[in-house]
Amino acid sequence: MTGSLPTMSETLTRPAHAAASFPSRVRQFYALTKPRVVQLIVFCAVIGMLMATPGLPDWRVALAATAGIWLVAAAAAAFNCLVEQGIDSRMARTAWRPSATGQLTSTQTFVFSALLCAAGSTLLYFVVNPLTMWLTFATFVGYAVIYTVVLKPLTPQNIVIGGASGAMPPVLGWAAVRGEVGPEALIMCLIIFLWTPPHFWALALYRAEDYRKSGLPMLPVTHGSEFTRLHVLLYTLVLFAGTLLPFISGMSGPIYLVAAVLLGAGFTGYAWKLWRQYSDALARKTFRFSILHLSLLFAALLVDHYLWPLL
Repeated sequence: MTGSLPTMSETLTRPAHAAASFPSRVRQFYALTKPRVVQLIVFCAVIGMLMATPGLPDWRVALAATAGIWLVAAAAAAFNCLVEQGIDSRMARTAWRPSATGQLTSTQTFVFSALLCAAGSTLLYFVVNPLTMWLTFATFVGYAVIYTVVLKPLTPQNIVIGGASGAMPPVLGWAAVRGEVGPEALIMCLIIFLWTPPHFWALALYRAEDYRKSGLPMLPVTHGSEFTRLHVLLYTLVLFAGTLLPFISGMSGPIYLVAAVLLGAGFTGYAWKLWRQYSDALARKTFRFSILHLSLLFAALLVDHYLWPLL
């Protein structure tokens, strides 16, 4: 009957995106940006900015660069959600995402990603410098297209190869302040590149069933748990050596060296135990420690940068 209340079946079959309030819609779009991941990206980019100059960088350039990099990184995250909405819906870890549940349509997600990328690129080009804009856009393409569309469903080495784009934030921050890419920025980039495989493989180990259901060829699915655990250990050892490069090259001093050795020993200890005595709980702890490892390592690099010259 015209004007009557909707029936229960009509309510259940109505699209999830049809009746969201404005605050709810904002939260849905915000969730597409993968806030915790983007926070780590921006943190590493800011470290790159601060490491690029003996004192403090121009705050206006630094603020614009931070905002621009955040916007483009958020755009890449949203585009990733768009491409992987089918995969996300089959994985317990990601099934809640608005793009996977249907709360946001593919068109809405695409437009949101495009607007963020355009806004961030414009800000970087006109307020920071063209080099930073092009490097940031290349990072967007590397993650959102080359990694997400091509590498991730194609090879179990997707994390290793695709890690290059995820390692770029310090280079972006350095370029924003200096207008060039220096060897110090490349060392920081290398550290993140080497950190990425053991970080993600620790996650993949205790989410192996999720990845198996999704059809993605993650290393624990294609080569098994023991093979993956061995590679986590081997990459952690290589990472340990890589984290010593700032001190060896003269980029940092003893404060950073002590932090790098302690954090590297901790990460290696987790990797060793993971290889010898696997459990899902230990894999979770290893994954969480890996995030702490990178955050504290770059924080130590910054503390050393400002404090050691004063001692």
